[in-house]
This record gives sequence, structure tokens and C-alpha cells, in this order.
Amino acid sequence: MNKIAICGKGGSGKSVVVRLLAGGLRERGQRVLVVDADESNTGLHRMLGFKRPPEPLIGLLGGKQKLEEQLEAAVRAGTPEMSVELIHQEMQLSDIPPEYMFETNNGIRLINIGKILMALEGCACPMGIVSRSFLKKLRLEPDEVAVVDLEAGVEHFGRGVETSIDCVLVVVEPSIDSLEVAEKINELSAQISIADVWAVLNKITSDDIAERLRDYLDKRDMTVIGVIHQNQEIFESCLEGRPIQGSAATEDIDKILDFLFP
Repeated sequence: MNKIAICGKGGSGKSVVVRLLAGGLRERGQRVLVVDADESNTGLHRMLGFKRPPEPLIGLLGGKQKLEEQLEAAVRAGTPEMSVELIHQEMQLSDIPPEYMFETNNGIRLINIGKILMALEGCACPMGIVSRSFLKKLRLEPDEVAVVDLEAGVEHFGRGVETSIDCVLVVVEPSIDSLEVAEKINELSAQISIADVWAVLNKITSDDIAERLRDYLDKRDMTVIGVIHQNQEIFESCLEGRPIQGSAATEDIDKILDFLFP
């Protein structure tokens, strides 16, 4: 299992879970790539300890405007948008220039697909297609794992990003909105034949809350593979915009990784 997509409702804590999983995988000796494919959330690089994000991968391919023109030309020529490929050759991590891929002191690497930075910039469709193409063409070694932070909600399913990953983890916080988004993600995953879709409960304050969420998801054929409890250290790190330390929620994350990598 080399490519893991993390998704869920906005505010559910996707990026925190990405950071915790990346740290846990690194502790187990895996070489970890974090892919920031959320074009609106800008805080993931800080959680990993970087002062700024790497240059957007979309820039390596010519920039958003050029890719939009390529996409429009392909569609005019009769190619369905879902079949458009903006990356045509297989890639390994060694092929990516260092300004487009940062690495932490403990060996976690970060790639940034791109962000919406200005008003009236237009849709994020090229970024979604770059995410899909990059994940499809990326070739990882057996000890390399990519953890992909997707945008909130379900739009990335419409762009086909999940067609290039191995499993989907849905982050669920204690709210009916989060549960309903998780249910929709499960339905959409089935439509593109992704069998491995699991839920991770986050921001959990009591066993009773966890059981209520688990019961809701069980009735909708979603398996909960782990619970991340409300953590003051994580809360303060997010509030202050500083790195989340590896010790945070270690026990909770270990149980999730034990399931994913038995």
C-alpha cells in the first residue's frame, strides 16, 4: 500500500491526520512523501516544520494558465476531461527538483500541487488533473509511502484523483455534516471500485462519542480503523501555527498503522 488518500469534511482535521500518519510511518522506517493536494488550505507545511511551502508542482509543468490552455485544447479536440493527462512520463521522486520538494530533518518529504491565491483566478480544475496525473505517473519504491491531503468535500472524486491511489481514509469529526460527507465519500469510492475505504475518528472527547459515530458508520458499511482523541498539544500547535511534534497522539496513530501495515 503505497498511496493513501486522506479526505473528509472541511475542518475535520485532515491535515493533522496527514501529519500524524507521516510521522508514524517515518518512525517505522518508511520513506514518506506528503502530497498537499488541497488548493485552499495553506497550513500543512507549517505542521511539518517548514517556514514556507515548496514551489507548486503546477509551476514545474508550465503554470496554471498554460495547463488550462492545454486542457481546453484537448477537450476541443474531443478528449474527455477525465482522459486528459498533463504528465506523460513516469516519475520517481529523484526526478523532482529540490525547490519543488522539501524534506524535513527526519526525512519526510513534501510536495505542493498548487493553491488558489487570487480572486477571480478561475477554477481549480487543472490542479485536480495535475494531482490525478502525478499520482498516476508516480512510481514509488516498496519502502516509500505517499500520504495525500485532498481538498475538503468530494469534488476531487469528480476529477478522478482517487483513481490513482490504493486506499481512502475518511477523517470524521463529531458532527452530522462530517458523517454525511463520509457516507458520500464511501458511495463515490464504490462507483470507481475502490474497495479499501476506512474511517478515522478525530477530535474525540469520550468513548461514548466514539461509539455513537462508530454505530452510525457501521450501519452504512464503513469500518472505523482508529480513533484520534482530542489532544491539547495538537490544538495549541494548530492555534499558534507551529509544527506538530511527533509525540502527539502516538498511541492512536500506531493503532491505525497497525491496521494498514499489519
